Amino acid sequence: MTAVRPPKTITRHRDGEIHAYVTDSTATGTLEPVAVFRPRPGDEVVASAARPDLQRVVYTTLNDVVCLTRAGDVLWTSSFEPRSDHPHGHRPGCALSLDGRNVWVYRPDAMAGRGGGDQWVVHEADSGAVIARHELETVGHGAFHHVHPVDGSVYLDVGEGQDGSVICRAAPGAGGEPEFVTYPWWDRCLIDLSPDGEQFMTVDHGQADVAFHRHPSGDVLFTLPVEAFGYDPEEAFVEWSGGYLTPELAVVTLGGEGQDEEEWFRHHLIDVRTGTLDGEILVEATNPYEVVPLGDGSWLTGGSGDNPVRWVRAPLR
Repeated sequence: MTAVRPPKTITRHRDGEIHAYVTDSTATGTLEPVAVFRPRPGDEVVASAARPDLQRVVYTTLNDVVCLTRAGDVLWTSSFEPRSDHPHGHRPGCALSLDGRNVWVYRPDAMAGRGGGDQWVVHEADSGAVIARHELETVGHGAFHHVHPVDGSVYLDVGEGQDGSVICRAAPGAGGEPEFVTYPWWDRCLIDLSPDGEQFMTVDHGQADVAFHRHPSGDVLFTLPVEAFGYDPEEAFVEWSGGYLTPELAVVTLGGEGQDEEEWFRHHLIDVRTGTLDGEILVEATNPYEVVPLGDGSWLTGGSGDNPVRWVRAPLR
């Protein structure tokens, strides 16, 4: 018997509120929020994640992680001590585990001026108790979490500005304690995990190529430089965006400037089974980072009313 996965939720921050949307549905067009959470007065939300049942949300500010109920009650908070007096350059991130039981928090403590290195902290979602704490050898401005859709391991892509990007992964270890691994690259940005969990996609920090890697080893399956897409590498580059449209197809975005210094971008499809180009996909987007592939044949773009818009290329299976 195949377990039924909970619906996928995303959050957006609007007018001082956290809006949660369900994307695993047959609905297309503009999505309406299915839950709205109101942070504590005065909190400026940096990142957020809603539980699949939409009864709770966790969010980070520059100095705290907070867990709220749908009714607006604060379940728990955890402060980043000492509080930072640096208003810029550090953006704490958060994510919920696949089963919703744990909260993963990235703390850019080095850039926040807290006198130590960055930390990756795991909290128990119901109580806020710290389950694990990992000292990262990074000096990051911010990071993106990617939760593996099958085994529940968690990837973290830490952006260090001009110094590059570091990719880490945490997986269940002996006794339930997570085991942390740092991949041996400083020049690759993690873009997405495949929906079947078998691989992941990275883009060169210098934007010269895109690569696809085996999960969890990180072994490179194939790499495509800018030239493979028919562009001059002096005039075009791979954007740090895109992702998996389906388990078999990935979206890779190429961009550049025209003769009149007008910026352009185009979305190419890659057959990840063969490592070959599979045409282009035409999307309505205002910038190369607006398109968010969802892995089920659909993708999101921004909407005129600040609500995301869901598009479908082919009937969902």
